[in-house]
Amino acid sequence: MSAKSAGVWVACAVMASAAVISVEAQASNQTRPGGQMAAGQSRSGSQGTTQSLGSARLPQQVTANGQSLPAGSYTLRLSNDAVTPVVGQPAGTERWVEFVQGGQVKGKELASVVTAAEVKEVAKMAPPSSGSSKVQTLKGADYLRVWLNSGGTHYLVHLTTGAAAPAKSMNQR
Repeated sequence: MSAKSAGVWVACAVMASAAVISVEAQASNQTRPGGQMAAGQSRSGSQGTTQSLGSARLPQQVTANGQSLPAGSYTLRLSNDAVTPVVGQPAGTERWVEFVQGGQVKGKELASVVTAAEVKEVAKMAPPSSGSSKVQTLKGADYLRVWLNSGGTHYLVHLTTGAAAPAKSMNQR
């Protein structure tokens, strides 16, 4: 097998894995197109105890897991909803974070979980101090990052803004 054909197979495997993860995430969230919840499902949050991570102010409307979140202040907390780890990654490297406003869960998004030791290796800027957060607009203004530091464990949540161009489906090419 040539290096070029091996690269094509690797790319196909990565795309297939991403499709499976997306389908699993949609099934576990029981959402319908447009982010609508299935009958009988509540946006009031997860069952059991949740850990508060802190608060953050979103300067603009964003999309979290298909749900629109208007600009404003939110309390962020860890959800007890299960996350299926990506192949090759250990469990616990991603967690669902809920955006709570007025006592109600307005949306949730996956967060990358990074230890204090790992942050020192990968961060190009100073992380937020323990118990605080940073909200950053990323290059191109397509994404907003909410970076929380809870007791030395860092949670990075990436949200899409209205500036992000919609992805083309295979049928639109």
